Amino acid sequence: MKRTVREIAAAVGGELCGDPDVEICAVASLREAGPGDITFIANPRYAGLVAETRASAVLVGRSWTDSSAAVLIRVDDPDRAFTQTAEFFAPPPITPPPGIHPTAVIASDARIGEGASIGPCCIIEPGVQIGARAVIFGGCCIGHEVTIGDDLRMYPHVSVRERCRIGHRVILHNGAVIGSDGFGYNVDKNGVRTKIPQTGIVTIGDDVEIGANTAIDRARFGVTRIGSGVKIDNLVQVAHNVEIGDHAVVVAQVGISGSSSVGRHAVLAGQVGVVGHVHIGDGAIVGGKSVVTKDIPPRTFVSGNPAGPHKEEQRLQALTRKLPEMKQKIADIEKRLQELEKKRS
Repeated sequence: MKRTVREIAAAVGGELCGDPDVEICAVASLREAGPGDITFIANPRYAGLVAETRASAVLVGRSWTDSSAAVLIRVDDPDRAFTQTAEFFAPPPITPPPGIHPTAVIASDARIGEGASIGPCCIIEPGVQIGARAVIFGGCCIGHEVTIGDDLRMYPHVSVRERCRIGHRVILHNGAVIGSDGFGYNVDKNGVRTKIPQTGIVTIGDDVEIGANTAIDRARFGVTRIGSGVKIDNLVQVAHNVEIGDHAVVVAQVGISGSSSVGRHAVLAGQVGVVGHVHIGDGAIVGGKSVVTKDIPPRTFVSGNPAGPHKEEQRLQALTRKLPEMKQKIADIEKRLQELEKKRS
């Protein structure tokens, strides 16, 4: 599919600077783009590449003044405009036709919505309710009395355990596990652990996306809750009774311990660890590899181990890098002091 830059500019609300009839057939990065491609610049550190790119068109900010051989489209948000543009050229998602594959095993009382597609070797247990137009790829397992809303997209080998509830337009990527038992044991005086029954469930709101091989544990009692609009990356662990507020973002390899909560629109960057029973406020940002050991106020940026104000952590990191130099200076001062004491004696 080809689009002219005039058509693209109109679609993204951009201001065109150059030949409006140039045709675009694909999207690409600044470094990799060639003739027929459109690219974008959102991070100032890559500004120098705009003059060098071989792309036919570049999406830039409204205030962009540098020259380029490519056609420029000035927009309010180049990143967002590029995402919109990419949709013109992206291949349509693979969607199997409605129906149930003959190898699927489906309980007689399960209710499957109109237009749903159930792939090969899926298992759907008694009491399950699945909404309209759901797409469930091969090898998925949906446990007893699970309820799922409309327009689900469940990729191969996802497991949803008994009684969990999933909203509308949810995407579950390969290997995700929803509703596995929480990690809870009683320990006797001899150090022997006895499993604590995990009787709660997981609820997932609307428009949630959960990455590959992410595990979300059912509550010990009550609910582990994932709010609407939440985006969770691959390889994330969400423990029992955790609550994640609407539109929060949880990046890869994050671990959230039991009974902690994450506020609305909060962001946990990669490999963040969160101890149990703490609250991360609405709109807070936790930097990568940080360890959250206490409550984080709303709309703050923290990092480090233990996590604290980000600017303070930056100062500590800067000082840490100077420690070898400071150690040498102290050693030199000690040596001079020893020499002075010898002279006095």
